[in-house]
Amino acid sequence: MKTSNMLTRVEKKFFGTLPSGESANLYTLKNSHGMEVSITNFGGRIVSIYAPDRKGKFEDVVLGFDSLEGYCQKNPYLGALIGRYANRIANAEFKLNGVTYRLARNNGKNSLHGGLKGFDKILWSAKELSNGIELSYLSPDGEEGYPGNLSVIVTYTLTEANELRIDYEAMTDKDTVVNFTNHSYFDLTGRGGGHILDHEVTILADRFTPVNENLIPTGELRNVQDTPFDFRKPMRIGARIDEPDPQLQICHGYDHNFVLNSGGRSLALAARVHEPLSGRILEVSTTEPGMQFYTGNHLDGSVKGKRGVVYGFRAAFCLETQHFPDSPNKPNFPSTDLKLGERFRSTTIFKFATD
Repeated sequence: MKTSNMLTRVEKKFFGTLPSGESANLYTLKNSHGMEVSITNFGGRIVSIYAPDRKGKFEDVVLGFDSLEGYCQKNPYLGALIGRYANRIANAEFKLNGVTYRLARNNGKNSLHGGLKGFDKILWSAKELSNGIELSYLSPDGEEGYPGNLSVIVTYTLTEANELRIDYEAMTDKDTVVNFTNHSYFDLTGRGGGHILDHEVTILADRFTPVNENLIPTGELRNVQDTPFDFRKPMRIGARIDEPDPQLQICHGYDHNFVLNSGGRSLALAARVHEPLSGRILEVSTTEPGMQFYTGNHLDGSVKGKRGVVYGFRAAFCLETQHFPDSPNKPNFPSTDLKLGERFRSTTIFKFATD
């Protein structure tokens, strides 16, 4: 099936059969400049992004798998839509309105990325749009321990400005907490698993949230000045990643939430990444107050991805726009509460360009 608004196209095809017997589809968004983004409704995962280099050559700049089978097996959330709560919640519990809610533990004693069966493992209902797709899911009250029947709509659209826009929307019938993100792993060289240490990163954040040995934020909002976390001017990922900084040693690299200067008040630029060999540039804008910068420190060569490429240590980086980790347990962090009758809205844009 194809739909068209003259400038963009959406192509749908069968992607595979899940262990449940259900069928998953692959939706490819194409604009008139040749950029293509493929998304599957299984886990709302971004499967591929073909973006041009400075010579006009299109290559896939995200990690993933050639078939549905890879996404059904254990993997590090490649390209996934994350919820109900992105990142970590300490001790897999939080208190809301005087009630303690206990969540699934899937990261030591913590809950990570929604639990044992988060949004990354859901077959979403999909509706084709003129220049994108709309995914919807009703997460039932009590799923993974979270309160409220949560109605979620996530829309992926591709613009003529080579922007992949992700709009999140949610409503609940009971007070709850929400935090959504996309967990794409980027390698702007297009090699699909080459090291990313020469990528030059800028992050518009004066502060970050340091973590303890369990990767849970301590609650401090630490100034990046005179630390390896100062990306306010372009800096190679590899320039300071192996410095003897306790925070880098805990995480074996960068795996930290940055407190964006925009504060989540409006759609604003959060980060810019430049890959000097290809000339590719990725700009990330968001309405979220935070962004997790992760350098693939837990990729260990056990995952074989597209074209048989092995995804090893620091083979890619993630820029996960979000509210802060463990916010339900940190009163000084921006609230992730979603009240009955309120509507949650959030937008993130990944824009691709060249130098």
